Amino acid sequence: MSKPKVPGHVAAFLEKHGIREVECLLPDLNGYPRGKVLPAAAFAAGQELRVARAVAIHTVVGDFPDYRVYGERDPDMVLVPDYENLHLVPWSGGRRALAIHDCYDLDGRLTPLASRGVLKNVLKRYAALGWQPIVAPELEFYLLAPNPDPSQPLVPPAARCGRAEIGHSAFSFGALNEFADFFDDLHQALDQLGIRGDTFVHELGPSQFEINLKHDDALELADQTFLFKYALREIGLKHGLYVVCMAKPIAGAPGSSMHIHQSLIDPASGRNLFSLEDGEASPLFQRYIAGLQTCLPSLIPLLAPHVNSYRRFTKNMAAPVNLSWGVDNRSVGLRVPLSAPEARRVENRLPGCDANPYLALAASLAAGLYGIENELVPSAPCDGNVFYSEDRPELPRSLDSALERMASSDLPGKLLGDEFVAAFIAAKEVELESYLAEVTPWERRYLATQA
Repeated sequence: MSKPKVPGHVAAFLEKHGIREVECLLPDLNGYPRGKVLPAAAFAAGQELRVARAVAIHTVVGDFPDYRVYGERDPDMVLVPDYENLHLVPWSGGRRALAIHDCYDLDGRLTPLASRGVLKNVLKRYAALGWQPIVAPELEFYLLAPNPDPSQPLVPPAARCGRAEIGHSAFSFGALNEFADFFDDLHQALDQLGIRGDTFVHELGPSQFEINLKHDDALELADQTFLFKYALREIGLKHGLYVVCMAKPIAGAPGSSMHIHQSLIDPASGRNLFSLEDGEASPLFQRYIAGLQTCLPSLIPLLAPHVNSYRRFTKNMAAPVNLSWGVDNRSVGLRVPLSAPEARRVENRLPGCDANPYLALAASLAAGLYGIENELVPSAPCDGNVFYSEDRPELPRSLDSALERMASSDLPGKLLGDEFVAAFIAAKEVELESYLAEVTPWERRYLATQA
């Protein structure tokens, strides 16, 4: 592949800020930052950077799936910087910058295993139709005490009064102010990283918080979410806090979601294509929802990627348990907020905060486009609480059942690429086998006492 030209502003940026080195980041399969650190002069000169292709599907347990899913020769891929994503690293003391990179195979094509490339390929299909998806994620997370022993439960940290919060402080400023220093540093970091935060609140769980990001282009928001989660962890450690984006970090407490608001615009006019000129919902809107209902059942592992993710889907904690839709209804998986016609959107409530934002967006947007292209018709909208409705198909209750559904359908491969889907399933099976090899406290508590 041809060597990309380095824009002139790159060297000037690095020199102005006295940058010593650049973190060359790629999001792996789980949305974790991986890559290499390059000297600033080498980055400014456009030095080619390669890593093993398998890094794109690195698992949370550190192992890799069978070599056949990433190449029998364990080949390299080339990291190509997105120079518009060059930022200072807020927690580096002024020594480092970072840049998000795309992954290319040596034949010049986007590596089909790399999650940012999966999303870019979905967005190319929208661009070919002259449409632009606009999204806005809501991110929930917990601020917890350090946890050096993973066999012990995660717990909230001590507050200024010396006690740990026990919950019941939703939307409380008192609880929010307990961590004012953390949030001050976090917001400074967001400014440096180009992340446009919106409202932030204390959520339902003890020391659980939510920050919304402003709506924008889907790739831009995936990048911002990726960097936001990176910043959360680093700023938390600076303040002696363990920031956790697990879907269900504390038993009996609310889980942490990543609701994704999504709409579709004509980029030339800025018009919301989900609304007609008279303000009514457009056929595109109806078909988009139908696509979500049709495709997401086989794409759930991209929205709930870990064994822990499925603990969040409980009926009494405002978490989705079905793929019904309704207007201003939080008991459904697909909610349509009340809004003016120009802001008409659908909120996908299925993803957890543990999801890779690139893959969660790719799944949701690809599903919606499938509904539009195939002129699908959604179910009737739901009125009232449908958490316990027997005629609403429920979501999978475990990762293994979700993976089985994904593997048995041809839709994931059609929407996101057969090579990616095979690699994703293989990587998740590695993680699942590692989990199943553990003996849990529940088993020791109830089974070890039996004859």
